[in-house]
Amino acid sequence: MSRFRKPPNDVFVSTDIEADGPVPGLYSMLSLASAAYGDDGSLLDTFSVNLETLPEAGAHPATTQWWEQRPEAWEMARRDPKSPEAAMRAYRDWLNSLDGRPVFVAWPAAFDFSFVNYYLLRFTGEAPFGYAALDIKSYAMAIHKRSSYHRTTKDRLPSRWFEPELRHSHVALDDALEQGALFMAIYREALAPGPGDVNPSDYTEFPDW
Repeated sequence: MSRFRKPPNDVFVSTDIEADGPVPGLYSMLSLASAAYGDDGSLLDTFSVNLETLPEAGAHPATTQWWEQRPEAWEMARRDPKSPEAAMRAYRDWLNSLDGRPVFVAWPAAFDFSFVNYYLLRFTGEAPFGYAALDIKSYAMAIHKRSSYHRTTKDRLPSRWFEPELRHSHVALDDALEQGALFMAIYREALAPGPGDVNPSDYTEFPDW
């Protein structure tokens, strides 16, 4: 038997969450949205849900003040909320329906992934992403050859990477689509072949390490 296998088909799941505080458990995830992309940049599907707050959790004063300045986004995050159990089971089922292994993608991944992973494990007992979480800011820093993570900000990235019609509104699905398009633009540019480059499609098997 060969110890080699075909590589998994990655599905890039651009994800944005909105919350009422900086960490899960002490505070609640208010809304969750994902946009799934194939490695050719095609938008495969989307998912969006608002969640009821955790009964034992509070709301962080600074985050509450931040939301007070964004009443339209707050109203969108509070429409028709589902129980965390129902929301996360539906999300798990959606992830499992994707044709490939999901890779969590966000800006910043550290914040959004902490909530999504906590809620998935708490309310479904499963972690469909494992620890496959890709931070767009880190990826952009490497591809754009920046020497500073903190100075790798969206206003310093090439305009060709952005879709003008997509906006960052703090509505979860809007933001998932905006950052998903950004990531796929960077990804496609990074994989554009240069002179003498090897075509990755020439290789169909990798060690099962």
